[in-house]
Amino acid sequence: MAQTEIALDGLLAFPLTPFTEDLEVNLDALAENVESHIAAGAGAMFVACGTGEFSSLAPAEHAAVLAKTREVAAGRVPVWVGAGGGAASARAGIALAEAGGADGVLLLPPYLVTGPSSGLVDFVRYAVGDSSVPVIVYHRGTGVYTAPTAASLLEIPSVVGLKDGYGDVEVMTRIVTAIRALDTDRARNFLFFNGLPTAEVSAKAYASIGVARYSSAVHCFAPEIAHRFHRALGEGESRVMDALLTGFYLPLVALRDETPGFAVSLVKAAARLRGDKVGPVRPPLVEPTPEQIHRLEKIVEDGFVTLKALG
Repeated sequence: MAQTEIALDGLLAFPLTPFTEDLEVNLDALAENVESHIAAGAGAMFVACGTGEFSSLAPAEHAAVLAKTREVAAGRVPVWVGAGGGAASARAGIALAEAGGADGVLLLPPYLVTGPSSGLVDFVRYAVGDSSVPVIVYHRGTGVYTAPTAASLLEIPSVVGLKDGYGDVEVMTRIVTAIRALDTDRARNFLFFNGLPTAEVSAKAYASIGVARYSSAVHCFAPEIAHRFHRALGEGESRVMDALLTGFYLPLVALRDETPGFAVSLVKAAARLRGDKVGPVRPPLVEPTPEQIHRLEKIVEDGFVTLKALG
């Protein structure tokens, strides 16, 4: 697939991986959730990534999630899948994605260890191997790139973009500027994404530096709110964005920040509140307390009240 064919426009959905009460992957529930994302207007599916609890999945589960998502999507939207971990695991994950017909891979950072900048590029090069499946590199955690090393990623033909989960706008500005300044077709078409948790909170800042694409975890449980914010960002409706930030997103983030791992746990809890069959999270993630669930329910209710008031 040529890079110029990869647009990934619209709101990008990162479906949850549903589990049974015994913490087994629930593929039937996954099918329902993927269909609901597509029906709500998602531009692409990114499965078995951070929100999909990639780190808790066995290789066979990873493959099954990809297969079921592709079956349900049936070509209606692109299906990307996570890969990562240690170098060999990342390489195997990309090979699995290519064999499974994924439209692309989100390559998560190396597991546990941190190497120098040149080592990060080598990690990506090793993980990609001779695969031709498009890869977006996740800039976060143990995989934080400088502007020069990010530009070096363009030497790896199948790397088509960079997703920022690090959260330093100045660093990301340097990366975007360095790559765009190369002024080649490849550099001009290179994709950038805002991958911070609850990305809507930082969306205006990132859009101002040329990173307008983002993933929305809120699409898992309140796609109506997620799409209204996304449209407001595209049309420059500051009044709408500010109302949704005040009435929904900022209270949600405040609750999310109370407990490590709530970027996933809270999303699953909110999806359950809306009747979705997503089940619990796998450890070491933990479930919200009953008191936190009560506050979450109120935050979601207030979000829809705010949305309705916007007309």
